[in-house]
Amino acid sequence: MAKNVLFTELQCCCLDPLTGFYRNGKCETGRHDYGTHIICAKMTSEFLHFSKERGNDLTTPVPEYDFPGLKPGDKWCLCISRWVEAEKAGCAPPVVLEATHVQVIEHVDIEILKKYEAKT
Repeated sequence: MAKNVLFTELQCCCLDPLTGFYRNGKCETGRHDYGTHIICAKMTSEFLHFSKERGNDLTTPVPEYDFPGLKPGDKWCLCISRWVEAEKAGCAPPVVLEATHVQVIEHVDIEILKKYEAKT
């Protein structure tokens, strides 16, 4: 059973749109997940713009990958490196702690994550 950053059972991040490296709604990871999609974040227009500027357009649908395109308010399992980059740039999206994989704390201090906790 995967754990979250609160050391309890990893909760579902989102089923609509269906997220996660394994497209099971959870921010689980494995050896083939080179992007390490382990942080459950609630999208903001500021972050979506930031990500698009960095070459990862999360707003445009890609039907061949069953990707609907994201809009503000959607929850999505992000690559930890992109979230850290956005945090340093001052535009990190809010984080759903219960749905964020415990491995995130290898990259980001829990106190920083708590400052970004999503109000759901």
